[in-house]
Amino acid sequence: MEVKLEIVKVEKPQDLNIIIGQTHFIKTVEDMYETLIASSPTIKFGFAFCESSAKCLVRFEGNDEELKKIAVDNALRIGCGHMFFIVLKNAYPINVLNQIKNIPEVCRIFCATANSVELIITQTSQGRGILGVVDGSSPKGVEKEEDIRERKELLRQFGYKL
Repeated sequence: MEVKLEIVKVEKPQDLNIIIGQTHFIKTVEDMYETLIASSPTIKFGFAFCESSAKCLVRFEGNDEELKKIAVDNALRIGCGHMFFIVLKNAYPINVLNQIKNIPEVCRIFCATANSVELIITQTSQGRGILGVVDGSSPKGVEKEEDIRERKELLRQFGYKL
């Protein structure tokens, strides 16, 4: 049996957040839509799910055509069974991550980020799977007093701290 490894880079505008995970049932498409739409009155999103049996289609939902296209295009390129790809606008992963984790069909979250992302994909004779995720860049040092001050200001600017 042969196993191939491939790196697949996520393609998205820099300012958008994504969540990549694994789920096990086609019901996720409607459950994810309901979960995301209920999370915020201003959220915009696209969702794609790679069905891994029967028709093996990329199923999709969302409330923004551009974001749905980004999600579908990335799901097709990644091409792993039962993986899902969410693109968010006007919301951050922190706003929806716990609700997503509570969807009964969701098995795991690989990443939730606005960073540049590369997925490490394996290919066997049966199909493709996600082995891991490279999220952003490696550390370049340890924060100093100015960096701490900037971090705290940023959290307050986003409204996550008072």
